[in-house]
Amino acid sequence: MAADVVMPRLSDSMEEGTVLKWLVEEGGQVKRGEPLVEIETDKANMTYEADSDGVLVEILAKEGDTLPIGEPIARIGEAGEAKSGDSDEKADEPEPGAEDQDVEAEAQPAEADDAHQESEADDAEPAKATATEERAAPTPASSNGDGERLRVSPVARRMAGELGVELARLEGSGPGGRIVKADVEAAAKDGGASAPEREADAPAEAAPAAPEPARGEAGAKGAVEIHELTRLQQTVTRRMAESKATAPDFSLTVDVDMTGAVELRKRLKEVSDPAPSYNDMIVKACGSALRAHPRVNASYRDGKFELYANVNVGIAVAAQDALVVPTIFGADQKSLGAIAADARRLIERVREREITPPELSGGTFTVSNLGMYGIDRFEAIINPPQAAILSVGALGKRPAADERGRVVARDLLALTLVCDHRILYGADGAEFLARVRGLLEQPLSLAL
Repeated sequence: MAADVVMPRLSDSMEEGTVLKWLVEEGGQVKRGEPLVEIETDKANMTYEADSDGVLVEILAKEGDTLPIGEPIARIGEAGEAKSGDSDEKADEPEPGAEDQDVEAEAQPAEADDAHQESEADDAEPAKATATEERAAPTPASSNGDGERLRVSPVARRMAGELGVELARLEGSGPGGRIVKADVEAAAKDGGASAPEREADAPAEAAPAAPEPARGEAGAKGAVEIHELTRLQQTVTRRMAESKATAPDFSLTVDVDMTGAVELRKRLKEVSDPAPSYNDMIVKACGSALRAHPRVNASYRDGKFELYANVNVGIAVAAQDALVVPTIFGADQKSLGAIAADARRLIERVREREITPPELSGGTFTVSNLGMYGIDRFEAIINPPQAAILSVGALGKRPAADERGRVVARDLLALTLVCDHRILYGADGAEFLARVRGLLEQPLSLAL
């Protein structure tokens, strides 16, 4: 007997998924552990592997369909096994001639009613009589305009009556052109039969000429392209909107003298290729500072603080039409070289669209760097439910005073810490930021 393949939970925050591509055709052989379907989640595109051997008897979710977790998307069984739709149709198939008998019975008025009763009903309740005539009219439900009898499943016929869909105007997608449940549902979404009826009843009128668009308004924009948000974009949009609407945030900014870090990186280039980036140094400094200031390595949930034992730093990466935040786990315990290797691997996987939900989960703090785009300083949006996010500006030569009070050119960058005031106060954020600055300005400890 065929077993259902349901929409799997591929991430901790996933509620529904979109079928992107079936990797096995209907009727094709399926083997346990081999790729079956590509699914778009709220965090990444994932390839789901089959959990059993057999034949892909039926694909229930077409490419592009979005279904909640646990909803059947396909059926895997043995070769030659019937589809679920075929068995349902056979079970619902009435006896030959039964449909005609039912329709004829509906069409015939009750012969037991005498003429006096009919006359009294017509005089006293004209509205009721009209409704009765509408219900009794069998032709649209049983035949098309040429008198040919329609093939309609009982389920589809019942739904058509409930939804007000005229069966005579539908083209069946079932076996032999039979009208099935899906045809009625599709027609109901498109307005059913009401639109054609209104068009038939309405007098023919010339279509009014479209008004010329005024200058400077929509007409001046030219052709407009509509782009639907992907599942990932929808998730980013929802989470960022929730963050701005619910988190009472504030920001703290410091300028960091990166002269020592620049010198350290020059030395690292001599022994390592590629050498750790400045962003890797910042991640390492944040990992150490988060261990020393655990309240920053926390989140706010339902009126409570959640303090985390592990320090997992997320790095914001610009992907195609989206922002993805892969996680560097145990950033407080890893060496600078290990952090650099992890970051390069994760960034490459994001850009190749090979990142997996586990690599995007579990973050306790986030670093967002726009310095490579020439942005001096900015305020990022907190990645909920995290307590804070660090915004990194561009590194460049700027005037600064040295130990003797002389104005000299120094390698400076701005760090901005955006905090959730429900869990962090000004002093908490300032102490954390001072710790990060101290580590970057005396960077030898980062290389240990």
